[in-house]
Amino acid sequence: MPCIDWLGKNKIQSYSPPFHFLEKKYSVGNSENMIIHGDNLLALKSLLPQYENKIKCIYIDPPYNTGNENWIYNDNVSDPQFQKWLGKVVGKEGEDFTRHDKWLCMMYPRLKLLNKLLRDDGAIFISIDDNEQANLKLICDEIFGANNFVCNVIWEKKYSPQNDARWLSDSHDFILCYAKNKNNWRPNLLPRTEEMNARYKNPDNDPRGVWKASPLHAKSGSNTNSYIFPNGVKWTPPTGTFWRYSENSLKELYDDNRFYFGKDGKSVPQFKRFLTDVKQGVVSKTVWKFDEVGDNHTAKNELRNLKVVFDTPKPSTLIERILQLSTDKNSIVLDSFAGSGTTAHAVINLNAADGGTRKFILIELNDYAETITAERVRRVGGEFNFYELGEQLFDENDVFNKNVSLEKLFEYIYYSETRQEFKPTDEKNLLGVYEDTAYYYFDDALSWTTLAQIKTRANNYVIYAEVCNLSEDELVKYKITFKKFPEKLKKY
Repeated sequence: MPCIDWLGKNKIQSYSPPFHFLEKKYSVGNSENMIIHGDNLLALKSLLPQYENKIKCIYIDPPYNTGNENWIYNDNVSDPQFQKWLGKVVGKEGEDFTRHDKWLCMMYPRLKLLNKLLRDDGAIFISIDDNEQANLKLICDEIFGANNFVCNVIWEKKYSPQNDARWLSDSHDFILCYAKNKNNWRPNLLPRTEEMNARYKNPDNDPRGVWKASPLHAKSGSNTNSYIFPNGVKWTPPTGTFWRYSENSLKELYDDNRFYFGKDGKSVPQFKRFLTDVKQGVVSKTVWKFDEVGDNHTAKNELRNLKVVFDTPKPSTLIERILQLSTDKNSIVLDSFAGSGTTAHAVINLNAADGGTRKFILIELNDYAETITAERVRRVGGEFNFYELGEQLFDENDVFNKNVSLEKLFEYIYYSETRQEFKPTDEKNLLGVYEDTAYYYFDDALSWTTLAQIKTRANNYVIYAEVCNLSEDELVKYKITFKKFPEKLKKY
């Protein structure tokens, strides 16, 4: 399989961002929806304990890297935050990287984390244009597997030509789609349109309802003879075609009144394919026209009506198409380049349309995460919890951060051990009980003194402490698994 290489790849592949906790700042309504303000690389890492292999649909609209964008990873911007990160990961050589090298360094670790968060029956959709489409395809082949590539959708973002275009007027963007596991993922059918259903008529008032004429002949087969129906009508397949049905089938279908011979009853027969016979849905094509899913103009009007200002929005109808194809009514949807919050808007619209309870998680780096992203969600009636990035679990020298609160530490340990949500207990050092195993944390030694503090009875115990003063025989006797803190903390 062809592989892509770029300056800094070897070091970026081995880079693991630090784990940060999320700090809830406020809630709007009562829901599990999340809007996170912060670097999406760190925010994605913070989601792993709770959401690894849980996300059904991911949509991202990353910077297109045109060379003119005002984003911190652009080669025209010497942003201290990016220079510090790039210097730490790849060293001084990062100063000479092209904008394509920088873009790939930015995207690769984020896509790796998104892959971890995606469910085995989930899919990711990525908007992009010609500047990085080829590079994006190759790194996605590497991360998600070339065998999991689904398609490259063409989205008609403009319907009018730009007469001032220097070469050709670009009228489309791409949306790359990958499944986590193509064997486990199938897109949903799209709803049938009124235009499609209008093609079905009922000229003979058949009690089975409306139908559409379907020919009796096919492009391949073996029988080209004429056939005489019981009503005396003689039918011969057109030159170069063959019988679609066998003689026995033709008789059975005739007896079932599945043929229409015109108003005079003597015309060339038409097979009646009833609307109830067809799939109650439509397979999506890979070209999405502006009049089906909206375009740039649609998106700007949508924000104008909401009195929200944003330079490069996507229409919510475009994201709704993605959600229709890739979610169930209770799916979790993630957008780690949230921008103006279009994905949340689309989730809210689709839930209202089909009674779903889809949940969204948005991540936005820029300061407008609250003034634009969250504000848009408010204005369309959405509920959410707003988060900021909090303390790191380990500092830059891999030393445990003692500023981490006990509740956050308990939450982290308990979820990493059980994949269950932590709920505070009445017992001081108890994290929780799961499958008859009690989980404890003591901030000193595991000794007979600390054992005396344990009130909960269970078949097994997992106890975190800095040292253990019990013997191996005593641990076995009391069914205790000792985990040295913080060395044995799971690192995501």
